[in-house]
Order: sequence, then structure tokens, then C-alpha cells
Amino acid sequence: MEKKIAVLAGDGIGPEVIKQGKKALNAIASRFGHKFIYCHADVGAIAIDNTGDPLPEATLATCMEADAILFGAIGDPKYDNNPDAKVRPEQGLLRLRKSLGLFCNIRPVATHPNLLHLSPLKPKNIRGVDMVIYRELTSGIYFGEKYLSEDGMSAFDKCEYHVMEVERIAHLAFKAAMNRRKKVTLVDKANVLETSRLWRKTVRNIAKEYPEVKLDFMFVDNAAMQMIIAPKQFDVILTSNMFGDIISDESSVLTGSLGMLPSSSIGEKTSLFEPIHGSYPQAAGQDIANPIGTILSVALLLETFDMHKEARTVRNAVAYCLTKGIGTPDLHPDIKYTCSQMGDIIAAWIEDDRLNQAKISDSVSTII
Repeated sequence: MEKKIAVLAGDGIGPEVIKQGKKALNAIASRFGHKFIYCHADVGAIAIDNTGDPLPEATLATCMEADAILFGAIGDPKYDNNPDAKVRPEQGLLRLRKSLGLFCNIRPVATHPNLLHLSPLKPKNIRGVDMVIYRELTSGIYFGEKYLSEDGMSAFDKCEYHVMEVERIAHLAFKAAMNRRKKVTLVDKANVLETSRLWRKTVRNIAKEYPEVKLDFMFVDNAAMQMIIAPKQFDVILTSNMFGDIISDESSVLTGSLGMLPSSSIGEKTSLFEPIHGSYPQAAGQDIANPIGTILSVALLLETFDMHKEARTVRNAVAYCLTKGIGTPDLHPDIKYTCSQMGDIIAAWIEDDRLNQAKISDSVSTII
């Protein structure tokens, strides 16, 4: 099978982790006889520096023509620390989501037995956590009308949702639940917000089409607490844009490192795959970033091509490393390796899961 993949490495550690994701894809291509054609393009701060635009038209065109998008990270302190900046890297990602109709962000969250000690939470509370968060991505307060008074003393951000926007992501969440533990939790603030009441009414109607799935409701403040004290209760979480942004980042505490979590954004035209972490500029160029979130995002990408065996192979390679105590510095592993070395190890395992020493570079062969 031949597929065209748009590669948007972005800023900070983005280029470093994307290189490791491509190693995994190349190993899959080698083992299973596929061909991946990469089309690289700028986005974020690097794009502003080069063109003045965080999402150049050439980048958008590259994404439109691709079968999938592999995304690194965006953000730079020179923009983050400047409240007067008129153009920001994040504007490129928001516009990309809107242009491609990337309406559903999916974030699987699962703990690994060897990493429970990295979480500040009690191991007994997080052992066996396996949930997935469905976050609406192209509407709500992030995309609503914004206003700042001339004197700078008042402002507003409009939050608006339409039934259709809720319906389309709700169907995806319920279908996912049918293949999991058959439970959907809608996280909202229906005691205060009219938009949340619209979500509840719409999701209740959708639930009638999935009688095998249990639907429950949870206010976002309670959900934030339950995520910490009893996360194993969750199967599929369905929520709006802002609440999903907060809850999904909170979920990273369960796994012990932001670098562990992948995500996919499902679109009307094509889909985008990225780790949930930011650009982490302090680590850029040091080869210490954790590439696992990106590599697991590659597994999600492969599944959209119906390459399910290939996706399992990627996940098994990651699981092998974690089971053997191999990892980047953020994981405090028994055997510490760099970002690029982790990419080499995982790619070698993907190509030959017998881990023939001849297939592994000299820099990492000592682990065998």
C-alpha cells in the first residue's frame, strides 16, 4: 500500500520526536511492504519566521493533498512571553483544525505497570486505567467571537455550539464504546451553561441509538476530581473543546509523563496525528525528549489506513521497551537512552521482533 503523509514537525522538540515517528513508519514499510511518501511543510513559529504566517498556504495545500498528517509541536517563548504579539504559532494549529474540519480529538490514556511509580498518584488507584477522551475540536469558546474594549477594561469570548456539531462527535464516541467497555461519560457544566444543556439533550437522543452503551453525566469540576481519585471508572469520556483540553492534559498525570500520550484529530478531509505534549523549548536540540507519544500516534495513524496488525506491532515495540525498563530521562528508567536512540530501538524491534542484534545500531545494541 502507498500513502502520502504530510509531515509538520513544527517547533521546539517537534522535529526531534517527528524523526523518531518516521523511523517507526519506515520500519513498518520495510517489514510489511508498504510505501510512505513524506511531504514536509512548516507550521507554527518556524513558519512565522520564514513567511510571517503560522500556517502558510503551501502548508495547508500539502495537508489537503495528503492521506494523513503527522504533527510535532508548536510554540516558542518569544511569542508566548509577548502579550502584544499579533501573530502567534497556535493560530496556525487552530486554523489548520478549522480548514481541515478536524472536529474530533481522540486521546487514549492507559497506564503501564512499569511506570506507575512515576505518577504522583497511588499505584493502586491508577493500575489498569484504560480510557479514551473524545474532545470536540472546532467549535466552542476557542472559536467564538472575541472582544476587547477600547479601554482594555472588559472582554468576552463567545461560546457557541450547534446540534450537528455535538451529534457527529457523539456518534464517534458511542461507536468507540461499543468496542470497549460500553460506557460513555459526558463531561459538562449543565448546571450553569446553556451550551452544556444543549450537549446533554443532544447526547441523550444519540444514546437511544446505542442501547447497549451506558450513558452517564458528570460536571467538569467533579470530573477533574474523579480523574485523580478514581480514574478507573472511566471508559469513553465525551466533552466539549475547552473542558476536553483541560481534562485530557490532566490525564497525563496518570501515565507519569506528558511524553507518553498520543492523539488523533479526525477530520472531514484528512486526519492529523500528534503527541499531546507541547514544544518544550528548554529541551530542544538536547536529544532528551520522549518520542513515545509520537510513535504511538503513528500507531493511530496506521489504524486509519486499516493497518491494524502494523499498529499492534508499533505498540508492542513500545511495550517491549517499557517492560525492559528502557526509556528517556523523563521516565527515570533502569536503562536511559536519548530520544534518537529510543527511535532506533523501537524501529529495530518493529523490523524484527526477535531483536536480532545485527539489526540494531551500535549505540543501542548493549541492551540486548
